[in-house]
Amino acid sequence: MKTDLSLPPVRGKILPDASLAPYTWFRVGGPADYLFLPADAEDLSQFLTALDPAVPVTTLGVGSNLIVRDGGIEGVVIRLMGKYWGQVTAVNATTLAAGAGALDLVVAKAAAANGTRGLEFLSGIPGSIGGATRTNAGCYGRELKDVLNQLEGVTRSGEHIVYQGGMVDDGLPTVQMDYRHSELPEDFIVTRLLLSGDDVDDPNAILADIETLQSRRGETQPVRDKTSGSTFANPDPPGTPDQRSAWKVIDAAGCRGLHVGGAQVSEKHCNFLINTGNATAADLEALGELVRARVFDHSGIQLRWEVRRIGRLQPPS
Repeated sequence: MKTDLSLPPVRGKILPDASLAPYTWFRVGGPADYLFLPADAEDLSQFLTALDPAVPVTTLGVGSNLIVRDGGIEGVVIRLMGKYWGQVTAVNATTLAAGAGALDLVVAKAAAANGTRGLEFLSGIPGSIGGATRTNAGCYGRELKDVLNQLEGVTRSGEHIVYQGGMVDDGLPTVQMDYRHSELPEDFIVTRLLLSGDDVDDPNAILADIETLQSRRGETQPVRDKTSGSTFANPDPPGTPDQRSAWKVIDAAGCRGLHVGGAQVSEKHCNFLINTGNATAADLEALGELVRARVFDHSGIQLRWEVRRIGRLQPPS
């Protein structure tokens, strides 16, 4: 059984034994011992400052790149959701401020409405802009680091810290990012980002480009299934001569349509796993490991998980 904790008072909500499956795109996983939905950044900071340092803390975005294991998650799970966390506002003609809970597509469309060119690629990334910082998410030839001006967040001890991206030099600590990876501390919770585009343009022209990208994504990816973002990082970063794609090496290893329990490698795009209806987290993780093993046997390539797998394998007894 989970340990009963004495938690600090908050202005947001604390939910004990909260099911996490509804908060993940795979719709699988056990409960959080406690789920905390902070009202705002100050509520989050005050809670973490007062929380016993021995209590484990896990942060969720919108669950688009995540497998929560069937045993659930120990301690406190924090999810940044609601109007405050999803706000996107224009700072000037080429820069926007976005709460960590804002969906990437929403940020891209807000940039279009502002006439900001250069953030359209975000429309192809599933999930929230805060979650995108963890893996330096990207698509269509661009990555988050290419547009990151600044990011703000809170440490496990409740301290507010501001990092600068590679676009500016404001004398702040710089967050280092490379292909599908960032050097942010593990316990750092991103709360707000400043993103800068390249230029200004007609909002309708930018929105038309976003709609084209969305259409392309719908034609090539299983967007209507219970799935996540890309399961594995490509073996080679963008710009590598003769770059190898994860989906191609998975397909070559004969894994398209492969099943484990209720989990399946998508027939439409084989770098996506899908929950066909009754999958468990264990099914999805086992299928991913089976794909990795078959790809390694076929080509010698060690695929790296892009989807996070977190939590206990079994419920506490």
